[in-house]
Amino acid sequence: MASSAAHPAFPSRSNAFGKLPERPLATFGTSTNQQRGDLQRAERERERIERENREREEQNQLSEEQKEEIKEAFYLFDLDKDLKIDYHELKVAMKALGFDLPKAEILSILQTHGAPSSPPNPNVPHHPRLLLSFRDFQSVMTQRILARDPREEILRAFELFDEGGKGKINLNDLRRVARELGEGLEEEELAAMIEEFDMDSDGAINREEFLEICMQ
Repeated sequence: MASSAAHPAFPSRSNAFGKLPERPLATFGTSTNQQRGDLQRAERERERIERENREREEQNQLSEEQKEEIKEAFYLFDLDKDLKIDYHELKVAMKALGFDLPKAEILSILQTHGAPSSPPNPNVPHHPRLLLSFRDFQSVMTQRILARDPREEILRAFELFDEGGKGKINLNDLRRVARELGEGLEEEELAAMIEEFDMDSDGAINREEFLEICMQ
């Protein structure tokens, strides 16, 4: 039997293919963390796109007049013109649009949609306030306007006519509103409007009659 020395030994795996690289366990952890971070960024991007699409669809349901009212309210009450509004500015802007909310609800909106203010000077102590950008204000107001009962809108209009809160719109009310709007309506035309919609013949239009007119 030939000696084993006559045949070269099979090379070991490390000799034949080179030494396999040693990969520290920490490398696997880093790779996993990076993948997790990539997934989280992708998820945030997906949520952002979905949110923007939803906001765009909601805004398309508003009339041009409603969109303009939201814009005017924001820029009118952005008193320091920093393109952001704080608690007090938000409260009066929403009230101008017909939403007179309690303090707790205003704060909830800011906590959900707002962002803390940046210090004007990093060397000076700063107490951050929550501020709302125009885009976030537009989104909040769009959702609230779309969710509002149309009857509320009609009754708000009724209150503008009903001077003194009588619960009725009479000829004097119509005359005043026509004058404020610059409408040159004759007395007979105003009286005819009352007569046409005055179902109980009391010489005035009450809330129920006004709702029925507007909901037709």
